[in-house]
Amino acid sequence: MRWLGDRIRERGDAPALVWRDEAVSGGELLERASGCGAEMDGLGVPRGAVVGLEGDLSPATCSLLLALIDRAAVCVPLASAAPAERDRFLEIAGAEWVAAPGGGGWTQREPFRPPHDLVARLRADGEAGLVLFTSGSTGEPKAALHAFPRLLEKFREPRKALRTLVFLLLDHIGGVNTLFHVLANGGTAVAAERRDPDAVCAAIARWGVQLLPTTPTFLNLLLLSEAHTRHDLSSLEQITYGTEPMPQATLDRLRQVLPGARLSQTYGLSELGILRVRSESSGSLRVQLGGAGVETRVVDGTLRIRTPSAMLGYLNAASPFDAEGWYDTEDEVLQEDGWCRLLGRRSEIINVGGQKVYPVEVESVLLTLPNVREAAVVGEPHPLTGQIVAGYLTLRQPEPTESVRRRLRHHCSALLPSFKVPQRIAVVDGDLHSVRFKKTIPRGSDG
Repeated sequence: MRWLGDRIRERGDAPALVWRDEAVSGGELLERASGCGAEMDGLGVPRGAVVGLEGDLSPATCSLLLALIDRAAVCVPLASAAPAERDRFLEIAGAEWVAAPGGGGWTQREPFRPPHDLVARLRADGEAGLVLFTSGSTGEPKAALHAFPRLLEKFREPRKALRTLVFLLLDHIGGVNTLFHVLANGGTAVAAERRDPDAVCAAIARWGVQLLPTTPTFLNLLLLSEAHTRHDLSSLEQITYGTEPMPQATLDRLRQVLPGARLSQTYGLSELGILRVRSESSGSLRVQLGGAGVETRVVDGTLRIRTPSAMLGYLNAASPFDAEGWYDTEDEVLQEDGWCRLLGRRSEIINVGGQKVYPVEVESVLLTLPNVREAAVVGEPHPLTGQIVAGYLTLRQPEPTESVRRRLRHHCSALLPSFKVPQRIAVVDGDLHSVRFKKTIPRGSDG
């Protein structure tokens, strides 16, 4: 992908990446990438090798990623994988080498099987690849294999260069998309060393960040922390949110406290990449999905997508595409006047006596209750209605559980139909989000 190197080279000495308050130019990234290529030559890492890449968004990691792309390698980012997941991920991907830039060095792994047919196809075509693991809560994560040229083709069309905080890491499609969007368009990628609200807001203020792509869960935590009152966020022009449904209450509050920033939704999947999305307005959850070559349709209430940026397939599961190349996202959508509203995964929709309950609409109400820090809603089995609504909460300040339950039921009964009011309520310790700032439900919680 010579065009990408040319774009980065055009930046000259302008900062392309900020890490630990150090600004690195595009030219320096390419120079370091060249050094990584020489190191791989010395080690005997062949073209097309499958390489596990351990690291964060440091210059060393990003430079090696560029070198691996130039070498037509298949890259397996392991940015936030736990040790137990790391070894399994490397096995599933068939990694032959593991690189840990910044001091960890290189390790060669003994090949334990012939390359997967899809990897062999990439090698035959001389194209770089990317393996991303789905973050499903049940079963073994699936390894989605992308061809880098297909994934990054949409960035050929120049867009506005922005100073952008890279919130999601390289083992997530959103992190990959953000980094290459910035590099291809002459912006500056700012990597916050920590992803707590104060650290993120401090980085925004320090570097004049214009674009913050993140998750609804993180934005809710930012509001609760009031970090926006302790840092100057006036440079922010746009906040984008994705990876999970946005509660309307969180969106409304963001508009109040950050009126100068445009709020818009994003949409993407590990299997498809990130699509172009147009939000109706900063206060609306209605969107239009598209982009060059992207086709969408709704079948039986769920969104189907066909896109040139789709993965080649899974390395450890059957292909999810139908004979015509359509992918069922399993996301339920509501079509309204040429717009669509994403309601959540079909598997997460709660069925109470035949009536649908979308978790995000109940969570939005719970988040308006005083002293509630986080809220997550799921369906749980019930012998009469099939399912009931169960709400899990974390609190800002300690409070007796019975007091919370009484307040919550009174609050929800005034705002929701009776079948949507949580019948089981659990107050839990810890967090209701993962390291990717996406809602999670704790196991074995008492209610």
